[in-house]
Amino acid sequence: MGKNVLVVDDEQSIVTLLEYNLKQAGFTVMTANDGEEGFYMAVHHQPDLIILDLMLPKLDGIEVCKQLRQQKITTPILMLTAKDDEFDKVLGLELGADDYMTKPFSPREVVARVKAILRRTKMYEKEGKEENETDSLVVGQLKIFPDRYEAYFLDERLELTPKEFELLAYLAKYKGRVLTRDQLLSAVWNYDFVGDTRIVDVHISHLREKIEKDTKKPVYIKTIRGLGYKLEEPKGDE
Repeated sequence: MGKNVLVVDDEQSIVTLLEYNLKQAGFTVMTANDGEEGFYMAVHHQPDLIILDLMLPKLDGIEVCKQLRQQKITTPILMLTAKDDEFDKVLGLELGADDYMTKPFSPREVVARVKAILRRTKMYEKEGKEENETDSLVVGQLKIFPDRYEAYFLDERLELTPKEFELLAYLAKYKGRVLTRDQLLSAVWNYDFVGDTRIVDVHISHLREKIEKDTKKPVYIKTIRGLGYKLEEPKGDE
């Protein structure tokens, strides 16, 4: 069954173009022409992925993204922006978008990006599969199940966006190893983000808010000045 993609854009020509190309690639497509309608459809129709324009009437893309994440809706979001503006990109990612593309773009590239995001964020719903401790990554009070796209801290399930989960799982896989921002960009974002290492910092900040008692004195995700980050076992009762 084809994945369901929600396209939210107020330019009908772009909606038509994306809808045609996504359907040709085997996706089911829903569309909305303003932020309020897009938000409603995202909440009530639960698409597998949302393509969300930044500049929208009624409710802009940043606000839609923000409200969805506040409601713990972790559907992957590919944000479109007409501005080649670092601030817009970083702001969108800070609020929970998983990826972005700048207009004008190639429809083929959008479809390829959608496929890549869905491939990386596939939930692997293996019904009947029993929990196997060997399938988990454990660091202190943190337990990660890569196959199920689930992570728990202090036995509480963490509400993570797909990118936050992938970053956490990658750090856990290489527990104790210092990973540079460029390494993390290459592994988690899977394509070239030259000069955009702030994206890593933003997502690290989000993860710390969810697993650190004091984000100013992290005991799990450590910053290695001038190099990058590493995830390590907390010492003692931390």
